Amino acid sequence: MRFMTSLRFIDAVAREKSIRKAAEKLAITSTALNRRILQIEDEIGQPLFERLASGVRLNTAGELFVQHIRTQTAELARVQSQIADLSGIRRGHVRIASGADTMRYFLPETVARYRGEHPAVTFDLVRQSGDAAEQALRTLEADLALIFEPIKSADFQTMATARQQLYCMMSANHPLAKKPMIRLRDCVGQPAILPRADAGLRQLLNVGLIRRSVELGTVIESNSQEFLQNYLTHEMVISFQIPIAMPSDLITAPLKTSAIVARPVDLADVPAGILHIGQLKGRVLPVAAAKFLDSIITELGARYGDDIDQ
Repeated sequence: MRFMTSLRFIDAVAREKSIRKAAEKLAITSTALNRRILQIEDEIGQPLFERLASGVRLNTAGELFVQHIRTQTAELARVQSQIADLSGIRRGHVRIASGADTMRYFLPETVARYRGEHPAVTFDLVRQSGDAAEQALRTLEADLALIFEPIKSADFQTMATARQQLYCMMSANHPLAKKPMIRLRDCVGQPAILPRADAGLRQLLNVGLIRRSVELGTVIESNSQEFLQNYLTHEMVISFQIPIAMPSDLITAPLKTSAIVARPVDLADVPAGILHIGQLKGRVLPVAAAKFLDSIITELGARYGDDIDQ
């Protein structure tokens, strides 16, 4: 809508912290964008940005104004979604912040299924974990967040949780592949490749290692789940993963010819981790986002049954 255009310009500059970069994204000239900002600042009676040598930065008034813009934009999106839903053709735009765990298999499958039923709904998915995902909800940059870490913000409203048992992954030729269940003591002396220390999965694993006074022979650390899984076919090492970040058939119906196998880690050693699905507390979601949230919960229930809490 035209009356929102100038406000979107302010929001774009705030995100980019640069008038030039924002102008490039908005496909207008820096001069025109700067003139529009000055006009808005004149109407408000206060500057919104501090001009720096490296770009611009919101001042206190600017932070208040941008939060107002994002609130109004989110509310407008919600109303537009409700109006569109009256026609029987669901429309809207769903924004999701999620860690790598759900980005690999779960969300592509769930989004594709939803868009198969509602092709007019568009999506924006950003890989963000923990604090960043919670912040995206607070600033209204995301409608939903899926987080496999302890929740820190009181503004996060948990809509569902899914318990995720830790699995040990390895080459099908690895000696531990013969075991139906892995104990942490089995892993002593085995070269291990692990997520970095800030990953929710690594934090979960560390709980078990401390509990059992076990140390792993870590030879590689990476924040790329793709690297960790693909490397298993190149060296006799072990790694760890949760079910939602693995192909579903790797657990439910593994092929005899599969190069990689996954074995559950005994819950007596490592407790199940918790995947949190939530939104900003007190916010009324647009129809498309609310319905997609329902789809997420339904799909999790179909996959994990009693391990889902709402």
